[in-house]
Amino acid sequence: MAEPALSLARDHLFSFLMEVGNMIRGVPKDVDDMQNELERIQAIIHDADRVAAAGDDTTREEVKAKVKLLIEAAFTMEDVIDQYVIHQEQEPRDPGCAAFPCHPADLIDTLMLRLQIGYKIQDVKSRVRAFNESSERKSDFRIQPFLEKEPSSSGGNQNTTWEKIRKAPLYMEEAQIVGFEAPRDELVGWLIEGRAERTVISVVGMGGLGKTTLAKKVVDNNEVIGFFDCHAWITVSQSYSVDGLLRDMLKKFYKQKNVDPPQSISTVQGDSLIDEVRNYLRQRRYVIVFDDVWAVKFWDDIEFATLDSQNGSRIIMTTRDMKVAESCKKSSFVKIHELKPLSPAQSRELFCKRAFQFEFNGYCPAELEHISSEIVEKCDGLPLALVVIAGLLSCKGWRVEEWEEFNQNLNLELKRNEKLGSITKILSFSYYDLSLSLKSCLLYFGVYPEDFEIKAKGLIRQWIAEGFVKDEEGKTLEKVAEGYLKELIDRSLVQVSSLTIDGKVRGCRIHDLTRELIIEKCKDLRFCGGVHDESALSGTHRRLSIETSYFDLTCSSESSPVRSLFVYENQHSEEFARTLTKYNLLKVLDVDDFFLFDFSEKFWNLIHLKYLRIGISLIDSIPKSIAKLRNLESLVLRNCYEVEMPEEMRKLRKLRHLEVGSMRLTQLKDGIGCMTSLQTLSVVKLYDDDDNDDDDVEELIRGLGRLTQMRKLGLKGVRKEHESALSSSISKMKYLESLSVEFQYTDEDEIINLELNSAPLMLRKLYLYNFESLPEWIPKLQKLVKFTFSNFSTKDTVESIKDLPNLLYLELIYCGAISLHFKDGGFQKLMDLLEIDTNF
Repeated sequence: MAEPALSLARDHLFSFLMEVGNMIRGVPKDVDDMQNELERIQAIIHDADRVAAAGDDTTREEVKAKVKLLIEAAFTMEDVIDQYVIHQEQEPRDPGCAAFPCHPADLIDTLMLRLQIGYKIQDVKSRVRAFNESSERKSDFRIQPFLEKEPSSSGGNQNTTWEKIRKAPLYMEEAQIVGFEAPRDELVGWLIEGRAERTVISVVGMGGLGKTTLAKKVVDNNEVIGFFDCHAWITVSQSYSVDGLLRDMLKKFYKQKNVDPPQSISTVQGDSLIDEVRNYLRQRRYVIVFDDVWAVKFWDDIEFATLDSQNGSRIIMTTRDMKVAESCKKSSFVKIHELKPLSPAQSRELFCKRAFQFEFNGYCPAELEHISSEIVEKCDGLPLALVVIAGLLSCKGWRVEEWEEFNQNLNLELKRNEKLGSITKILSFSYYDLSLSLKSCLLYFGVYPEDFEIKAKGLIRQWIAEGFVKDEEGKTLEKVAEGYLKELIDRSLVQVSSLTIDGKVRGCRIHDLTRELIIEKCKDLRFCGGVHDESALSGTHRRLSIETSYFDLTCSSESSPVRSLFVYENQHSEEFARTLTKYNLLKVLDVDDFFLFDFSEKFWNLIHLKYLRIGISLIDSIPKSIAKLRNLESLVLRNCYEVEMPEEMRKLRKLRHLEVGSMRLTQLKDGIGCMTSLQTLSVVKLYDDDDNDDDDVEELIRGLGRLTQMRKLGLKGVRKEHESALSSSISKMKYLESLSVEFQYTDEDEIINLELNSAPLMLRKLYLYNFESLPEWIPKLQKLVKFTFSNFSTKDTVESIKDLPNLLYLELIYCGAISLHFKDGGFQKLMDLLEIDTNF
């Protein structure tokens, strides 16, 4: 009796063990399959908006419910894949073992981990099956689970129109602004004429009408600039602090005068800070712009700081709320300009200038007259809507059928809600038309605080770390990402806030209405959480943005699914570093503001980390454990100086950007040449107070010659004996765009030339310090736009560079009684010239 039962149990046990064994062995392949399936599911999730937009309310709710299920499945897939990578990275191995650890305890741990991953994979497969079974009616949303191995279709329809027609300018030119001439002239008159009393001028209107644009045109007027002694432009967010606004105001006043503000500004607060502002403004005629004011109590908060000296001072406020404008009347003379929508003629002019500016000189072709009029009419005179839609259509081509199809879909967006709602829907329509990569890039703006100027360089590197940027043949990922940013700007979804000397985007931001759209999408997709309260930590947000120093990260779960963490306020170093160990799946860590960072040993277990930036920190050395961060691509330590880098840095083969205030790399010696992915290396200090060994420095400089992908290089403390090695290394960097070299003299009779066998012809920015004479290869730099040259003592220097065809900025720092004379015909494009004689 017992034998059959034992035999049956044995068979069941054997079957179970076989199933478990197959599951464990199949984990690596299942993870690969899951990676492919994850990409397809993500494409379907992002394409769901298009399906929802074309349907009724019921359809939208159905789509939203299905997307929620897909998001949960996709997040589980991401977690499984990343946890498997951690398991593989940390798995102890014996050199003689191929597939598994050799020690029994390690083998058991490995088998248990793989078994757990295997069960999670089976769970995901079950969810995908359930999703398909519940999606019979929506074939657009049906996906085949990856275990069935059926051919996958492309996730979402990719619109190729953008690749064929990208005629839109990088940003709107002055000539393309329409309808503000009369309001501008009126406001200029209010500013420079009339009463001596302090006057508040309020520009009121709904979002998207161009209040900020009008105010900017007014304060940039030459008459206005000359009339006032001091100017300040203050952007007011909904969550402003009074002290923060007043500090910002003072800093801008001092900056305008090219004077450093008193250090006391950073610590003074309350009434004392108000007194600081009043004392500065006393007897000065000022104009201050407070842009985007929301709170009715705002005037009460800043009234006493803006004293009235009866000298014609003015305050401009832009706001959506008439109550905010009228709240100033109780204690100040007020003039209100209520900004109106553009007239039909102005709307049409603006639309045509944006849509047809390149193909038809700003005029609408006859075959598109009727359909253009319909689209312009639906925009209801709102400049933001006109610019967004026109920018989108400028990339669509000129087929009537295509425009009619666009117009039909636009009707769905415009027929329900008016004013602000209609603008949001139009912006949503522009979002739907983005590729999957561009959607992710646009949503990424949601991690930044409101009214925050986003540095393009950092943003691009974060996109790359997140995996949003796809490889394109013949281009670096950075160049591809720059193209993404340019396209978002072309489509009027991102605004340029500052430019480099040669017109490249330095800083960017998003309009308030665009941000509203992005935040809503981020919530729906659980893309990111902008944290103002601790409830967000209990969710499944993939990205977390912390904007307050009072936020307690330690209340988060034991293991967080967050992939990107942004901290904009000072956190307690010890607690924060300890908490980071919970974020073992982090890819991006960006810590801003004054921050005392402690690199605990567990921090270096963040093996997924690709982007690490710390704003201000007291760091003097990096531990050897940094070698564990083998996926690191960008390491940026701002305001950190004399940082000692360990020899183990050479193991970071994927590192592309290493930027530190100043760092010492002599421990690496020629091992620096192993870091062949490096594109940015700045600033390297070759000699410190203890004096490095000359041979170590020589090896380091020679190792630089193997970094052939280098785009930006900064060196300090280069000596005469290393001139030959440095010349040889730089000659091999054919992609170099920015070079900074500071020589350190050990003998006053030394002469340094830095002659190169091959000039870096791609060089755009060059900074040479402590040079006696100009290297002969400088005149060959046809792409050079910015040049700083110091300590020369011969006027022949200027003569030899006057024919550089693209030079825009020239800084000359010289010594000796030199009289510089510039002949006619030279420096054709020069915009800025700065001369500094060190004898004075």
